[in-house]
Amino acid sequence: MAQHLLIFLLIFISVFGCALVGMHMRTRLPDHHLDEESATAIKLATGLIATIAALVLGLLISSAKSSFDTVSGDLERNAVNIIRLDRTLAQYGPEVQSLRQQLKHNYGVWIELLASGNSTTLATLDSPQVLNHISDFQRRLAELTPTSANQRQLQERALDISDEVFSARWLALMQKSGAIPMTLLIVLVSWLCVIFGTFGLLAPRNGTVMFFFLLCALSASGAIFVILEMDTPLTGIVKVSVTPMREALSQLGQ
Repeated sequence: MAQHLLIFLLIFISVFGCALVGMHMRTRLPDHHLDEESATAIKLATGLIATIAALVLGLLISSAKSSFDTVSGDLERNAVNIIRLDRTLAQYGPEVQSLRQQLKHNYGVWIELLASGNSTTLATLDSPQVLNHISDFQRRLAELTPTSANQRQLQERALDISDEVFSARWLALMQKSGAIPMTLLIVLVSWLCVIFGTFGLLAPRNGTVMFFFLLCALSASGAIFVILEMDTPLTGIVKVSVTPMREALSQLGQ
């Protein structure tokens, strides 16, 4: 979140600063540079840039929302599958009680790591220690010795569900660092700077105009901040809820 706040501040300063530079340039340029024909040409050129910027901004919002929804959906399916896995093990018999306890403990640890929202803590989700816990669980599950056709079928089902559980886990982790290219973000900000600089160039210099330029700069910077937050759904202010996972955890072992 700190990185996103820094980007937000830099964008706001750049955009609003360009508007102020434009207003200052208005007092320096000769009058014929800002006559009606010149202003019309500048507005047309700026309109083209504004249209392109709006399209790119819309695409970024759509991409960030898609990433957020994907991770949220993966975690919800993961919560459902973890209950299915526990119920399948419960049907297998009392000999897998320790395996169910291990599943509940590992799942609880994973939830706490996700709920932290801290980038450093989230980095431990793919650490060797956590990976060993996953491998150990799947190894113990595969080493079960069924004594009936029903137990054999339940073991195969449990193995399939465990693959789905850990696959969803990896899909969520792949989204933790975001997918929006920084180059595209820099280009978009440069377009916003041009647009606001033009606004300042063509606007009269008074407190009301500067106040609304300030609000517009905050809005544009805030939109990019929200995009960046949604693009990293495991960290920051805007992050996916782990409530379904906590509810699933409360059902394990029953």
